[in-house]
Amino acid sequence: METTVFDKLMEQYGGHVLGTYAPAMLIERGAMAHVWDAAGRKYLDFASGISVCNLGHCHPRVTEAIQRQAARLVHVSNLFYNENQPRLAALIAKHSFGGRVFFCNSGAEANEGMIKFARKWGHDQGRHQIICMEESFHGRTLATLAATGRAKYRKGFAPDVQGFVHVPFNDIEAVKAATNSQTVAVLLEPVQGEGGIRAATKEFMLAVREFCTERGLLLLMDEVQCGMGRTGRMFAHQHYGVEPDAMTLAKALGNGFPIGALVVQQKYHDVLPPGTHASTFGGNPLACAAGIAVFETFDQDHVLENCEAMGALLRSKLEALKAKHPCVQEIRGLGLMIGIELGKPVAALVTAAREHGLLILSAGETVLRLLPPLTITEDDVAEAAGVLDAVLALGDKQS
Repeated sequence: METTVFDKLMEQYGGHVLGTYAPAMLIERGAMAHVWDAAGRKYLDFASGISVCNLGHCHPRVTEAIQRQAARLVHVSNLFYNENQPRLAALIAKHSFGGRVFFCNSGAEANEGMIKFARKWGHDQGRHQIICMEESFHGRTLATLAATGRAKYRKGFAPDVQGFVHVPFNDIEAVKAATNSQTVAVLLEPVQGEGGIRAATKEFMLAVREFCTERGLLLLMDEVQCGMGRTGRMFAHQHYGVEPDAMTLAKALGNGFPIGALVVQQKYHDVLPPGTHASTFGGNPLACAAGIAVFETFDQDHVLENCEAMGALLRSKLEALKAKHPCVQEIRGLGLMIGIELGKPVAALVTAAREHGLLILSAGETVLRLLPPLTITEDDVAEAAGVLDAVLALGDKQS
């Protein structure tokens, strides 16, 4: 039998790529809300590379910016200025709380930087402990694993990095009870992603901000998945009328080009002086060019308005499906970050959706997670709802 190009790729993957993933299929190309597999089949993508391609695949403005910059200058290191880094930092500041930015390459790296920032700030006071939320997810490095509130991710990597304690999400009394003389910060996701698409309550966010201010603690927010417009605001904490002392970004900041960022309030600008933190590739001209194009697209194409409108439309269709399908227990989320709680394993339903031409994710074990591009249309929503109707019918039949 003749060996195909696909067969050769799979042989190379199996023989040379470390098996930390189990990919479902080979995707060859993408355009906005759609991708195509090796056989040429078209899929509606409601995963967006795990909330990365928030503007859609190969968005023309971002693609052009990357191509233009790649032909001019890719990397010089942070031993030299590059013109794109301060421009992107200023855009992040403009759209958030006017802070200072440290650039890196991923969400885990950004969260590592935020943990170091908090420890450095509290060091002279003898404070280092960070209160984290149960069911949270902050990354796969050793420190971010220790901060993550799901023990299954830490299995086999003991001992945990010390200095983290976990409390129930949305429980201000638990935060207060866990605070001691060594506590330096509270870390949370405004909307938990991997933990099941669970949003902080308004009461909790206001209370934790007030408590941190009263006790002299840092309030740290991980906006890696829920930021960059995903919830209908540029940053999810903006729904609550509170500001963090520091936040992290990544995923959609480059719309698929790797880039992460730690953003701190201006008053903390001198906590990490030269020599205390670094990233070789962080803030390179190419990554920052992508990030600048992302913000330009948000500003010029009314992306947030579309996210809110399409999010409301999708939620209305999902609520109708909930009334139709007994397997659906709850619909939750903000904007176009939506979870469908079934209360039972959903892995088979994720596969079924793919077989019907719709790419979705799970969040935890019992939640279907929808993270479509923020640029989707009414037709895309209708198509996805039709597939989900068929998929949830299978869920109704499961014991």
